[in-house]
Amino acid sequence: MFPEQVSTANILSAFIYVISAVSVILVLIGLGLVDAGLVRKDNVLHCWVQKITTCMIGGLATFFVGDAIWQWQFYTAFGTPHPFLQAFLDWWPGSAAMSTPAMAQDPKLVPGADTQQVFSVFFVTFAMATVALIHSGTVERIRSAPLYVMSFATGLIFCPLAAYLTWGPLSPLTNNGLHDFEGAVALYVFTGTWTLVTAWRMGPRAGVFIPDPEGVQPKPGNYGNIASGALFVFMAIPLIALGSTWITPGKTVYGITMVPTGLGIVLKNVFLALLGGGVSGAALAAFLREPVWVFFGPIAGAVMTGTVFDVAGSMESLAFGMIGPILAVIVSRVLVHLRIDEPKVAPLAFGPGIIGSLAGGFLHWGTGTGGFTDLPAPYALDHAHITPLFQLLGIITVILLSAVPAYVICRIFEATSGLRISRECERNGMDVTYWGHDKG
Repeated sequence: MFPEQVSTANILSAFIYVISAVSVILVLIGLGLVDAGLVRKDNVLHCWVQKITTCMIGGLATFFVGDAIWQWQFYTAFGTPHPFLQAFLDWWPGSAAMSTPAMAQDPKLVPGADTQQVFSVFFVTFAMATVALIHSGTVERIRSAPLYVMSFATGLIFCPLAAYLTWGPLSPLTNNGLHDFEGAVALYVFTGTWTLVTAWRMGPRAGVFIPDPEGVQPKPGNYGNIASGALFVFMAIPLIALGSTWITPGKTVYGITMVPTGLGIVLKNVFLALLGGGVSGAALAAFLREPVWVFFGPIAGAVMTGTVFDVAGSMESLAFGMIGPILAVIVSRVLVHLRIDEPKVAPLAFGPGIIGSLAGGFLHWGTGTGGFTDLPAPYALDHAHITPLFQLLGIITVILLSAVPAYVICRIFEATSGLRISRECERNGMDVTYWGHDKG
């Protein structure tokens, strides 16, 4: 037995990741409430069914391969023979490292076993949030079969691969100067690209841009649900940010890319971004007479700042937060002009997500990042430096990693069983069509 594995410091570290993992579930609840509030009343039940099923499929797929893909970066840096194969053998649910209590594992072989086991769950919930956002960008149009295939493929391969390339202290792009604290590139840019491609292939919902001959018109069914969902996400974001840190008890706290920071710094920056986005969003809502920006403003502010929560100053976080909703509105207007019906996820990704990442690269140009403690070159601690170029390369990489499979899956279903629901289903409502459930 190895009682040092369950020391107070190790248990506290593991518990922080427990909080972060569970907090992602709050995001899933929030997204479900927002979607249920925005869709027609005829589609609420099926919206929840698709959301929950999508999360279950994506999460389970990630459990089997996803954590191993992310851990691959560490096995490579530490010189493990056949690093990907060994990472898979060590970090799938049936492995010894995942199935043995921490106290029974030699810390020389699996240091911080509890923390690593809990972090694998955190990574699974990260993938669940990814596929939940993909669903949010496709509600009221997409058939279940292609959505679930997208969820499986995303959870099994593409979401973990995006995180492997861009998120973590030893990821290939981090070790050349990319910095992304909360996975804004791996999460928001990835999902925004996927939903943009899918929305383009499906076409707009009936009645969105031009009057529908039969009077079908998407419209929010419950603003109370939208507000409640946004507050769930607001509550979760600060707690999730804690999961993007490395805590060395008695020594220091690092961000996910091994930049020195502090829990207080991260939490303070998160709240400044949320509150700044909230004020800016409320002002936009009043000016545009569109109340949804009251609810989406804080989220846009957090997305804008997510790349730099660990290194930003207070005024930078506040400024980023206030700019985020403005950028989201601009992108949403561009998409309307292009007749692409994706008003939720893509505006966050291509506005505050991308611009925030690039701006962080310029403002923190030269800051040491990447590497790991006690490793020599080329993985020495802080050997890389943040650069706008690698912020841009990370964004382009993730856009391609998302756009290509999304397009391929769309085209396969367009040529076979269909990507979009039928006209009859859209007219009558998905609840009646799939479940025989009439809201009245």
